[in-house]
Amino acid sequence: MIQNIISMLNNNCPNCNKGKVFKTKSIILSFGFSEMETKCPNCNNKFEKEPGFFIGAMYASYGLIIAEIFITYIIASFFFEEPFDLRILGIITAVLLVLSFFNYRFSRIMWLYAFG
Repeated sequence: MIQNIISMLNNNCPNCNKGKVFKTKSIILSFGFSEMETKCPNCNNKFEKEPGFFIGAMYASYGLIIAEIFITYIIASFFFEEPFDLRILGIITAVLLVLSFFNYRFSRIMWLYAFG
């Protein structure tokens, strides 16, 4: 389990854990929607199993977003007296904008590990 999470964060192929899923090396510190490899450069595992395979990754992305909103709200609420301060909404929005590129990549990798 821990090895799978490390492999996901390292952008590794779910089949061989050596090839990269995205053409950019890191999924954590790169911005922009990068291209995926069509198949693993190491083991030739095809990533998109069928047309529309990654539509289901939207559900994984939704789960990540809900967790990020909850965690950001809990942390931000310690700094403001009002529980529903508009500044908290601004902080949540900023965090979601910054993490959107990470969510895009990580949700696709999670989907690959679950169903690929």
